[in-house]
Amino acid sequence: MKIVVFEAERREAPTFEKFRPGHKLTLVAEPLRASNASDYAESEVISPFVYSEVNRQVLDQMRSLRLIATRSTGYDHIDTAYCRSRGITVCNVPTYGENTVAEHVFALLLAISHRLLEAIERARSDRFSPEGLQGFDLAGKTLGIVGTGSIGQHVIRIANGFAMKVVACDVRPDPGLAAALGFRYVTFDELLATSDVISLHVPGTEQTRNLLSESAFGRMKDGVVIINTARGSIVDSHALIMALRSGKVAAAGLDVLPDEPLIREEAELICSIFEGQRDLRELVADHVLLRMRNVIVTPHSAFNTREAIQRIVETTVSNIEAFLAGHPQNVVIGPALV
Repeated sequence: MKIVVFEAERREAPTFEKFRPGHKLTLVAEPLRASNASDYAESEVISPFVYSEVNRQVLDQMRSLRLIATRSTGYDHIDTAYCRSRGITVCNVPTYGENTVAEHVFALLLAISHRLLEAIERARSDRFSPEGLQGFDLAGKTLGIVGTGSIGQHVIRIANGFAMKVVACDVRPDPGLAAALGFRYVTFDELLATSDVISLHVPGTEQTRNLLSESAFGRMKDGVVIINTARGSIVDSHALIMALRSGKVAAAGLDVLPDEPLIREEAELICSIFEGQRDLRELVADHVLLRMRNVIVTPHSAFNTREAIQRIVETTVSNIEAFLAGHPQNVVIGPALV
């Protein structure tokens, strides 16, 4: 079996090496793209991360492909409809870091509430003074959780420790969960209107694209704080910039942006603009957010702890082993769902 791992890092290699005997294993540092897919045309199993673009243009060059084992929970970087039509199985890592990402949510929120970046910069300068650095308490504030899956639930547990009031919305409310964790399910509109802080924990789909739009920002409390560790597409970047500039949104903590791969790859950014594949306005908006004083951006690193990475790799290896044994697991597209 020809197995190719894209966006492979040195720390992941030892776990994947178990496939070396009996299979042809290739570890590739770069993401999978249409420009390099032909180099791996004979691949039967691939394992990409979120910066790979596993679209039809790529898949058409990989006619032997049988399994995509993405090293992520989300799979919006994969053309699942085309995979279904081709009979390609897609597996994901359903849980690996609910505590890891939830901790990052509060790292961003505390950095905002205590103005940590400004305070650190001030302390390192010649002016050692707290003047102008007043923040705000989390205790007593209302935290709105959009999506009460495994990560959202862990955020609620941590919020309880900070004595925050929690409201949440979800397409499938779970009254038992609300009772156990001590929060209240509300409508999306009520969450927008009552939350002091809004944290997003839904997948990136067509249904959630621009969920936080100009209209949604208009229905929020003045001075709300937005935290997004989910997917960049959930927030309309242009609308967020306007809300930040007007003061409707006091601050934002973002671990994700709509066009992260192109921010990382300058040459690809330029090419994609000229080929008409990307909206230049969206790219400009992302770069504006990176430079705003009331925005903290981290480079999609909420998942990135030693423990979480090891769980991701181990689950991915287990997914591949299960597929090879004829019993696919963690299937999002494939025979197990038929």
